[in-house]
Amino acid sequence: MKPPSLTIGIEEEYQIIDPDTRELRSYITEILDHDHLILGEIKPELHQSIVEVGTTVCTTPAQTRQELRRLRGMVMELADRKNLKVVAAGTHPFSSWMTQEITPLERYLGVKQDMADLAQQLLIFGTHVHIGIEDREFLIDAMNVARYFVPHILCLTSSSPFWMGRNTGLKSYRSVIFRNFPRTGIPRVMRDWADFQYLTENLVKTRCIPDGSKIYWDLRPHHAYPTLEFRFLDVCTRVEEAVCVAAILQAIIAKVYKLRRDNMTFRVYPGDLIEENKWRAVRYGLDGQLVDLGKQEELPARALIREILEWFVDDVVDELGSRAEVEYALRILAEGSSADRQLAVYQRTGNLNDVVDHLIAETEEGIRGPVPGAVHAVP
Repeated sequence: MKPPSLTIGIEEEYQIIDPDTRELRSYITEILDHDHLILGEIKPELHQSIVEVGTTVCTTPAQTRQELRRLRGMVMELADRKNLKVVAAGTHPFSSWMTQEITPLERYLGVKQDMADLAQQLLIFGTHVHIGIEDREFLIDAMNVARYFVPHILCLTSSSPFWMGRNTGLKSYRSVIFRNFPRTGIPRVMRDWADFQYLTENLVKTRCIPDGSKIYWDLRPHHAYPTLEFRFLDVCTRVEEAVCVAAILQAIIAKVYKLRRDNMTFRVYPGDLIEENKWRAVRYGLDGQLVDLGKQEELPARALIREILEWFVDDVVDELGSRAEVEYALRILAEGSSADRQLAVYQRTGNLNDVVDHLIAETEEGIRGPVPGAVHAVP
């Protein structure tokens, strides 16, 4: 079995904000009209108030940090030209999906036609992380194992507690909205690459999907690149959070490979049980209890996340040169996720405009503002 390259690629979706009203602002058409030459890195999305960026292929989390800072800065500069701001959060605190414009490109008009109101409602913002795995059989093995960690990582990245001006009581309301789409959620255990290929080819042949890009699982083999793509993450408000999560996911795959190389494995659990943990992550985030599926008992989410850092990936992070980036998770455990911080602002002020201003400031950290505690672990 050939070792995986473990390259990293990150895609992020940002909100374009009017700083006066704090509402979402349809802007991508103006970027298309006037700045079309940069669309290799900055892309439209389903709604015109969403801008997506994608890094180049990186080999280390440190490189992804440089890329994300550069790309966020580029989007902020474009927004500045129209006196607009940029926010990274899984949902907007109060803008309505019913008033948002669909991007007038064939791809997105097709999604609107196929999914009807579900497409219009998809006013959500995520982070996708690609980890390079060239061996297809190991890619399936890695996906089967990595499913287990989806709820734990979602707790770290939850950034969508508000929807349509309401405190939803959930830490990742984005996850609920996206689950309305078909072919979403935790994938079932796949026997091998042929099993996945058979499913994909069957769906294409029966005109359920045009290609594998319409399989929207929380993690999936990418249809065009030799990567395992993690798709369940709320977009990370701070750059350092995105870098941290990418580093953890890279380390998880490195550890799974190390086990396979030594003829060992990590237990593969049924999707039903993982979905139960995911619901707990969606509802309570870091403040909830997750189930240790091996011990069959509830434990604090923070304790189980620490266990992943201290037991599962600790012996590979130095080889990867990513200990500082991985241990940034300890700061998230101490300060809370973006959702926790947004809720704290709202509890203090009772004003969702203040939440938007808070998100603008945190999104700019490390690009236009200081990087307090960047990549320094919390003891």
